[in-house]
Amino acid sequence: MQKAIEIVFATGNPNKVREAAEILGKGFTLIMPKQLGYEGDIPETSTTIEANSREKAQIIWNKFHKTCFADDTALEVKALDGAPGVYSARYAGESKDNNANIAKLLDELKKVAAGGRTKKCKNRSARFRTVITLIHQGTVYSFEGILNGTIAEAPSGEGGFGYDPVFIPEGCSCSLAEVTPEHKNNISHRGIAMRKLANFAASLLG
Repeated sequence: MQKAIEIVFATGNPNKVREAAEILGKGFTLIMPKQLGYEGDIPETSTTIEANSREKAQIIWNKFHKTCFADDTALEVKALDGAPGVYSARYAGESKDNNANIAKLLDELKKVAAGGRTKKCKNRSARFRTVITLIHQGTVYSFEGILNGTIAEAPSGEGGFGYDPVFIPEGCSCSLAEVTPEHKNNISHRGIAMRKLANFAASLLG
């Protein structure tokens, strides 16, 4: 039996690790930095998700010199000129409170309407965009996944995390928090990027 490929996932978020493990499948074993003795948060100080993703992966590579990857995701809302964008996780503050982030997002959309930009606000189109950076033997590789959709008027659903309760994927009638985990993984921005990573890593490391 072929041994599973071990990769360090540069994150402290167990939700991300669980979702990534489901997408990547049994051919991969994900290791969290804390399992290697890394304590604290992994900095993400850049102004784009591409740079944030690379920064996190580079920090873990520099410290452990093990094949690793990091991801960063942005919710980009057209009526808000692409906001919250790179600040999606901390849109309502550094506490990274999901409920507060969602509340601020919906409030900002209401402000657009209240400001007389009704036509603009009616276009609630948005997209999730994930960028994954893989570092193997010092070489950097990048993979992107995009999921288009719209922002709902109010949250619904108990599944998922982040902005999932207010994001309605293109072609769906319910939020990303209401679909099954399997369906989410099949269509999601992270799922798309992760499968690109998996296919590449399997050929590179398998």
